[in-house]
Amino acid sequence: MNRLDGKTAVITGGATGIGRAAAKRFIEEGAFVFIFGRRQEALDAAVAELGPNARAVKGSVSDLDDLDRLYASVKDERGTLDIVFANAGAGSQLALGKITGEHIDEIFDTNVKGAIFTVQKALPLMGEGGSIILTGSSAGTTGAPAFSAYSASKAAVRNLARTFALDLKGTGIRVNVLTPGPTATELAKEALGEEGMKVFAAMNPLQRMADPAELGAAAAFLASDDSSFMTASEVAVDGGLAQI
Repeated sequence: MNRLDGKTAVITGGATGIGRAAAKRFIEEGAFVFIFGRRQEALDAAVAELGPNARAVKGSVSDLDDLDRLYASVKDERGTLDIVFANAGAGSQLALGKITGEHIDEIFDTNVKGAIFTVQKALPLMGEGGSIILTGSSAGTTGAPAFSAYSASKAAVRNLARTFALDLKGTGIRVNVLTPGPTATELAKEALGEEGMKVFAAMNPLQRMADPAELGAAAAFLASDDSSFMTASEVAVDGGLAQI
């Protein structure tokens, strides 16, 4: 299947987890992919696995100069851009009563400010048929103990897609949200441990964690013309966690 033949994609948070799985799937379907992330070692490892149709740019979505460097690299090598997967995210636990300003800033700078400027700075390179994908979270619908800031930030991301879709009316550029639930990423394994993973997996009707490749497949659908009449929508790949 080559639904993304000749297309150029940017994936933030692309060195590991869902971003890396999406990059692998996009390349398999014909795309040329720029992955963006903060850790050079992880970026180098990802590009070594992904092959010649991948490029890595180091930076943070919360740093506007870093985003400018990313899109300058895309313009220099490819000229235009077809797909933006604003996937970079941050999240940590602090219960109500212990929340700090620094905690709020860290999460919102990445998940909200980062998403906004990842999209806004991409627009001069995009045109009709372009696809923007934002990474949401089941926590944006259900909430989760001690995740007030993270849950609120992901609820904001869901609304960004609705608003962006209106702002982009007439451009032919679509914007949708991909919403994961429990996903067996490297970060989840490290944070939860084996027992925590089992507990988290049991919370959804399918009784397991998603493989990042399953999210990558859904991202490829949203990136492709198979979703050509979808904008402002949310695709939940959460095992039913936030649906019932």
